[in-house]
Amino acid sequence: MEDCLFCKIVKGEIPSKKVYEDEEILAFEDINPAAPIHILIIPKKHITSLAYLEKEDEPLVGKIYGVMNKIATEKGFKEDGYRVIVNCGKNGGQEVMHLHFHLLAGRKFGEKII
Repeated sequence: MEDCLFCKIVKGEIPSKKVYEDEEILAFEDINPAAPIHILIIPKKHITSLAYLEKEDEPLVGKIYGVMNKIATEKGFKEDGYRVIVNCGKNGGQEVMHLHFHLLAGRKFGEKII
């Protein structure tokens, strides 16, 4: 999508502080962090949200979770724990309509959010 913020980041049109990149996935620091460590992980392929996943995209989502674990290990917060958030659609709090996962760490989060 030409007007998608995250697609522009993938193309290098908008700079980002990259944490991880391969042929299918990009991870970068959030510019408005909600925790001491706040990393966004996105597929390079434009997928609007979880609601628009195709069967063929399922292995990619599994790979994204593996990348999150790799980042947590490399950054040293795997053992202390972290939170993963995926907002889906406008009413779910999704602000950028490109599937993305928030990886938050570096502080203790509330005991329960639901």
